[in-house]
Amino acid sequence: MPTMFKREKKAGKMFLVRVTTMDAELEFKLDYKAVGRELFDQVCRTIGLREAWYFGLQYMDSKGFFAWLKLDKKVQDQDIPKKSPVPFTFLAKFFPEDVVDELVQEITQHLFFLQVKQAILKGDIYCPPEASVLLASYAVQAKYGDYEESMYKPGVLSNEDLLPQRVIDQYQMTSDMWEERIKTWYADHKGMTRDEAEMEYLKIAQDLEMYGVNYFEIINKKGSELWLGVTADGLKIFEKANKMSPKITFPWSEIRNISFDDKKFTIKPVDKKSLSFVFYSSKIKLNKLILDLCMGNHELFMRRRKPDSIEVQQMKAQAKEEKRRRQIEREKLAKEKQLREKIQREKAELENVLKHLEDEARKAQEEAHKAQDALKKSEESAELLAKKAQIAQEEAMLLAQKAYKTEVEFQRIKISASKTEEEKAMLERKAQESELLATRMVEESQRRSKELEQVRQELVKARLAEKQAREKLTEVLKNPYHNSNPPRDFLLELPKEFSDYVPTIGISPGSNGIPNTGICPGSNGISCDLTVDTDMEQLTLQIERER
Repeated sequence: MPTMFKREKKAGKMFLVRVTTMDAELEFKLDYKAVGRELFDQVCRTIGLREAWYFGLQYMDSKGFFAWLKLDKKVQDQDIPKKSPVPFTFLAKFFPEDVVDELVQEITQHLFFLQVKQAILKGDIYCPPEASVLLASYAVQAKYGDYEESMYKPGVLSNEDLLPQRVIDQYQMTSDMWEERIKTWYADHKGMTRDEAEMEYLKIAQDLEMYGVNYFEIINKKGSELWLGVTADGLKIFEKANKMSPKITFPWSEIRNISFDDKKFTIKPVDKKSLSFVFYSSKIKLNKLILDLCMGNHELFMRRRKPDSIEVQQMKAQAKEEKRRRQIEREKLAKEKQLREKIQREKAELENVLKHLEDEARKAQEEAHKAQDALKKSEESAELLAKKAQIAQEEAMLLAQKAYKTEVEFQRIKISASKTEEEKAMLERKAQESELLATRMVEESQRRSKELEQVRQELVKARLAEKQAREKLTEVLKNPYHNSNPPRDFLLELPKEFSDYVPTIGISPGSNGIPNTGICPGSNGISCDLTVDTDMEQLTLQIERER
């Protein structure tokens, strides 16, 4: 950077400057031979400031101390930073005794408002908590305008830097609680313009003890550390631990002379009998800065006690005319706003009436539809009732006919009832006879069942005997002396009770004196008449029929 700076100087002619105001950042090109007044006037013209005597250009010198640019000296000859662009800050160097009477231009009020607000938020100016909340509400009014409950969004103020951190830390309150307190005051400022809100802010701020005081560390003859405060109305001496309550006060009207010799600074009162106040600073530069501030504040102090200059009178007249014009415009805008609000209210009322009428018409139409539907339903119901009445009449006629037939049938039944009694007695007799007959039949059936069971058992025994007889007959036929006569014991062994069911074998005396058994000699077969199965089947059928 220094190399570039030197190259620009050799080339010649211009160097770049950046000036930061409280709400803007400006850049200018200056001639290397330009004095501080040229830069200062260029800044004032750019921002439209005429009350320039309150302000100055501040910079940080090579040793890290803040200094004010001397207007009657070349800029490059002063201990400015060796940077490009060279940084300066446009700030209020002197403060008015009464902001209402002295600050004329709105731009002047605005710059003071921004600088004082920043000093309060940083803690350079002590402000009690209640006053901090009230000042915050004026700052919100200046920035956002009137409070509108319908347009207000909760949490907007929480993101704003409105209260000193010391006040926030002092109370255990959430950001929403602080916002609610600020909003309560903010709602009371409705109708206040930006410049009016900023002026109200400054009117409250100028009553704070630390407002408009430039503090410097000094040491008295005894070696005690003190604070020297340079203000718009004089010099004040504070104890080291207390910047708010001055220990000694020297109004400008009571100071005859101020001077310094090296690090020694002397304040001589007007009263020659009074002793001079002597203190010491740490550096000569500090004494130069104190003297510069004292001379500027004293000059403004004396100017306030004199009639206003032509320039100030013109500014005040213009400001008064401007305020009057703006007041007329505000009143006009207020009337237009009221008229617009009135028209909007009337429009809203008419819309509500129209909506109400539309609702009534819709309801009436719905009622008419309902009435038509009800009429239609009633007509349908009437038709249905007529049909039902006709059906009921027909049913009544049918019922009358049925009743007549029933009556006739009843009479017939009544006549036949007498005959039925006789038939009933006869049927009862027949029933008794039938019961007796049935009883007899049951008894007979039981008796025959028993007999049948006995016959079946005998039949089973007969079949067993038959089986045994057949087996023995088979054995006889297999005997090798089959031509001989079979033993007679074979036939005699059969039980007597089965003699009727045994196959009949004819034995008759032969020619040779041997009984004829029906078995042909010399033949291999047997001829027997076995009629047992047929007889058994006939016997079973006969038993079943009897049963």
